[in-house]
Amino acid sequence: MEKRMARQMNPLDASWLFVDSARTPMQVGVLAIFSLPDDAGSDFIKNLFAHLRKPSGFAAPFNLKLRGSRLLPGAHRLIPAWIEETRIDLDYHLRHSALPQPGGERELGVLISRLHSYPLDFSKPLWECHIIEGLENDRFALYMKMHHSLVDGVGGMRMLSRLLSADPNVVDLPPPWASGSGEKSHAGKSAGANWQQLIEQARRQAQFVPSLAKAIGETWKESLQHRHPELGSPFRAPLSLLNGKIGAQRRFATQHYDLARIRALAKRAKGTVNDVFLCLCAGALRRYLEELGVLPDEPLTAGLPVSVRANDDVGSGNAISFIIANLHTHIADPLERLAAIRKSTQLAKQRFQNLPREAINSYTSLFMAPFMLQLLSGLGGITRPMFNLTISNVPGPDSIRYFNGAKMEQMYPVSLLAHGQALNITVFSYAGQFNVGYTGCRDTLPHVQRLSVYTGEALEELETLLGAAGS
Repeated sequence: MEKRMARQMNPLDASWLFVDSARTPMQVGVLAIFSLPDDAGSDFIKNLFAHLRKPSGFAAPFNLKLRGSRLLPGAHRLIPAWIEETRIDLDYHLRHSALPQPGGERELGVLISRLHSYPLDFSKPLWECHIIEGLENDRFALYMKMHHSLVDGVGGMRMLSRLLSADPNVVDLPPPWASGSGEKSHAGKSAGANWQQLIEQARRQAQFVPSLAKAIGETWKESLQHRHPELGSPFRAPLSLLNGKIGAQRRFATQHYDLARIRALAKRAKGTVNDVFLCLCAGALRRYLEELGVLPDEPLTAGLPVSVRANDDVGSGNAISFIIANLHTHIADPLERLAAIRKSTQLAKQRFQNLPREAINSYTSLFMAPFMLQLLSGLGGITRPMFNLTISNVPGPDSIRYFNGAKMEQMYPVSLLAHGQALNITVFSYAGQFNVGYTGCRDTLPHVQRLSVYTGEALEELETLLGAAGS
């Protein structure tokens, strides 16, 4: 029997496996909507599916699976590792679906909610790709999900880009899982080499211990003393509807705007696109919780993933850190709230940017350790949360892309939830669009679509106020 080399995971990748459960599958996804080419025949989807099934070899991370179970007895099993799978059943991973008539946005949302609720099979490589036809107005969709231990938002976006072309006439791009189209193999080094690499990394990180200790110390000192209430701090978030135990089923909603509208608001407010996005989310959450009669007196806070991936890094694993922003949901006036959010994010960014780049992975592990321990101990959804929800902004292609000649109209993120985190709001920018995905716990949050509507109305309100202020 062939012996396959294993590759130990870094702590951040492994942490998403440790906290995975039936009710909290740690998987992230993307939904892309395409319009059929003008000259597409009735067999376009059939031929597209056949094209995706052609590859006989698989590239990382699509050929990686867990070595054994997640936590089998024995010390060597305590650290999860990847091995390369050479016998991959593509008929299992690549699936063809059709929407019930009329094939509108509602029917698509219901299907994506259901598909994203199902956990991945840990005995196989941790990904699925679904081609969904029957969407009205001659459109179809692609939904892909992958375990977060294999990919983060920016890595996933780069992976998806390998499926797409800027030229509508290019119709033979290999799928991202095909041999030669992806990153270099993750597996193949011996266990000894892996441990040598870990020891060398630890030696290099030792020189950054003083700056790490200072940064972590300042963060937790602020959390305990609360000297700067405008700043988002760990575990200063109030308990809210968003922060209890969650169920396994998901709700998914979308919203999209012209990116130019958000940029114009940011310019008028002398802030960033992300500041405006946070203000819109805060306004929508304030109204949503107020209508339900459960708006906390204390302001909600958001965990903001920050990509630390180098521009030339084509890998997929996690290269993110986190900062915490105060959403100031206790402030009724939108302009006052936006100014307070801008100040909060500026302070958080300043602290983060003072860290040496080489120390960021260690900082992230130390900073997020209490959050992960909260989930592992079963206290997630019971005790005060580290932050109330995750809000993320992932940049995508800035020009139109095509999938075997089919124009990509929109793409949306479909994210993960955890106990104590019943809502995730993530945005993808694409070709002048600002596409927001709302992933919520079905048992916790009624009518998630209202958050989408309220975000749009918060945008209109802010435009009115800033337009008047700037005239």
